[in-house]
Amino acid sequence: MSKSLTKPDVLMRVFYTSLFYLLVPAIVLRLLWRSINAPDYRQRWRERFAFYPKEQPNVDIWFHAVSVGEVEALFPLIHCIQQQHPRIRLLITTTTPTGSARVKAVLQENVAHVYLPYDLPDAISRFMRHFKPKLAVIMETEIWPNLYVSCGKNDIPLYIINARLSEKSTRNYQKIPSLIRPALAQVRCIATQSEEDTHRFIAIGANTDNVITSGNIKFDVAVAPELVIQGLQLKARLFSGRFVLIIASTHQGEEGLFLDGYLGIKQYIPNLLLVIAPRHPERFTPVKKLCEQKQLKVATRTAAGSCNQATDVYLLDTLGELKLFYAAADVAFVGGSLVPAGGHNILEAAAIGVPVLFGPYMDNFKDIAHGILQRNAAIQCQDKEDVSKVVVKLYSEPVSREKLIANAKAFVRENQGIMAQLVVMLGLHIKPD
Repeated sequence: MSKSLTKPDVLMRVFYTSLFYLLVPAIVLRLLWRSINAPDYRQRWRERFAFYPKEQPNVDIWFHAVSVGEVEALFPLIHCIQQQHPRIRLLITTTTPTGSARVKAVLQENVAHVYLPYDLPDAISRFMRHFKPKLAVIMETEIWPNLYVSCGKNDIPLYIINARLSEKSTRNYQKIPSLIRPALAQVRCIATQSEEDTHRFIAIGANTDNVITSGNIKFDVAVAPELVIQGLQLKARLFSGRFVLIIASTHQGEEGLFLDGYLGIKQYIPNLLLVIAPRHPERFTPVKKLCEQKQLKVATRTAAGSCNQATDVYLLDTLGELKLFYAAADVAFVGGSLVPAGGHNILEAAAIGVPVLFGPYMDNFKDIAHGILQRNAAIQCQDKEDVSKVVVKLYSEPVSREKLIANAKAFVRENQGIMAQLVVMLGLHIKPD
């Protein structure tokens, strides 16, 4: 139900909207710039302004997940809802091409999928008229004032699930209360990852009664036993006799740190193989070139069968196979954490059963990092030298590796169950035709 706006609220939203319209040319130019390295950004522009080529059936639930991390966390919830409600019509929106690619690869034709339109009133109105969602569910941190107010005007129950808010975002949102408070007033419930997130959402204007601490849905990661078997088979086929260190979800500047330390580690682990999985596909080629500049022999996933005993680096230049390669690894370092990128999800590797390492920059996963370290279920490394020491230690101590794996699986198991709560909560609104 739409909440009435005060005059300052209305003026602030008019200012915000006017500024957004003025910035549209710059936004389009930014898409063009990004498309130089990632051509998919040049595609489907019309969706970003809510122009669609054909009519779509009305949807029962609309989920929004920005990119790959949020999409992967959403999949188990989607599958559970589809199992309980086979006839339900779902719409998934994303912002990035990589997120879009994962939705299409995993859910295929079982859901409708488009890019989220820009937060412009005319685009949002077209989007709402086209899909007519009965329920809106936003993953994690996306707060779009015009979108939220539109949900209120159209009597669409709006939920934010797996919600998190950084200290920096909290400070920024507090500077514009006339824009953020009315947006959050449209939200039926905010289910946060932690007590800290709960306090932060309340601090930026959320109604105390509408915020609950439910926990992190990423603990409910699904690991099929077949996937682990396939990973072991892949290792036997591709990496036979090698000690595999996978560096996952790496960012610019991070790969070079590991490549520099590779030869030093290899003095102690002669059969070492470094598997690198860059976070963004537009960086596959630059990372390959970097390996070659370091005079390391590199093989790629897309060049099937090219890995041999002389290979130094195996580049995972595909999307959607990270879990498989975690299962094929002996040790996993989860990237975005050795450079200040906020870190990435360490729970997938933990659940699959590979010793987990990560760096000092885990701002986006602070609670998970703290919890897993308390359980002695992962190791935090402060720099590349620390990584080298820990990898060599784990190589020489198989018992330590097994202890880390057992503790990590227990940590994940103990924190599961959030998804079931969310299914019940959202199920109150599921009434498919």
